Amino acid sequence: MVGGRSNLVRRLLPALVAVVAIPTVVTGAALVTMPAAASIAPPTVLSTCPPLPSGVVCSLPPVTPPSSPTTPSTTPFPPGPPTNLAATDVRTGSVTLTWTASTRGCCPIASYEITYTQAFNDIVWQVNVGNVTTATITTLSRTSQYRFSVAARDDQGRRSALSNGVTVVTPATDTGPDTTPPQAPTGLAAGSVTASSAVLSWSPSTDNVGITGYQVYKFDGLYISTLLATVTGTTYTVPLTSTYNIFYVRARDAMGNLSAAAGPVSVNRTGTPSTPPPTACRVTYTTQSQWAGGFVAAVTIHNIGSAPVSGWTLGFTFPGDQRITNAWNSTFTQSGAAVTLGNVAWNEVIPAGGSTSFGMQGAWTASNAVPTSFSLNGSPC
Repeated sequence: MVGGRSNLVRRLLPALVAVVAIPTVVTGAALVTMPAAASIAPPTVLSTCPPLPSGVVCSLPPVTPPSSPTTPSTTPFPPGPPTNLAATDVRTGSVTLTWTASTRGCCPIASYEITYTQAFNDIVWQVNVGNVTTATITTLSRTSQYRFSVAARDDQGRRSALSNGVTVVTPATDTGPDTTPPQAPTGLAAGSVTASSAVLSWSPSTDNVGITGYQVYKFDGLYISTLLATVTGTTYTVPLTSTYNIFYVRARDAMGNLSAAAGPVSVNRTGTPSTPPPTACRVTYTTQSQWAGGFVAAVTIHNIGSAPVSGWTLGFTFPGDQRITNAWNSTFTQSGAAVTLGNVAWNEVIPAGGSTSFGMQGAWTASNAVPTSFSLNGSPC
């Protein structure tokens, strides 16, 4: 204690030892300088120098002011959507995707979720690939058409809007002179409709080598496609039945590569109602995330009827002052509080007992109340 106190005095006031009278204690032959008992106190950290005799220099350690803590934003809003999604390598059983990372929302991005569907199949696949900007999806089928999109998730589970969509068609082979599928035919339409048949027609496709024919399919509205014929021309007469009459066409080249589909087109037989009967349905509207001035919502249409819905329009009215700013897996229009959403090419058909889901992002000021009344193709749902 004495030595420490003495060192402190010598460092701060070296010139005072010679001029200040300090009590002493003699122990044996050693002379030790001691402060008076009443003056012993805990050391004090000086912020300014005390008055000192002339010529005495006071040196204090530098004082670093505390920095202001930075508090991350805790407003609960999701990440921005990934952008520039592209397929960089398409093979018979796999596809490699790349995208530009999302803009962070309130919280750090934890992972990306790839959603994809196979054309004319009601299954939706989702794959979590971690916090990366490239991934390879495997176990695909050859000569098949797929649609991919990507969404980001933050570490609190909030999901962004979907990226742009990418459609790919896997080749028939990974080797050989031609691994490029033909371009899809265009302009598929049905004419000369009777009670038993209709004539399909379409515009020719193109290919880097050459088209050898067109495959005409009938679709059951769920996941079964039946090849009706392979023709070299651009017309074909299809038989009509009393149930579903949904058709599409794909071009084929010499290596067996198939194009993306033209269609589908739905045909109503002569003498049958041109407007399908009301559909038994149920709608689920879920607010996935909400923050001051914004929200993300998911909507699912459940077809609980016995027949597929081919082409759909969903209508509802917001009870609050919400405005949709963007939507994915659907088209949208809004007039005041009234909203109309419609199918896109890859979810046009809702199979009997099946469902389709889509989402939206929007803004609000006074209320983000959930809508409770819906109509599907003009009929209450």
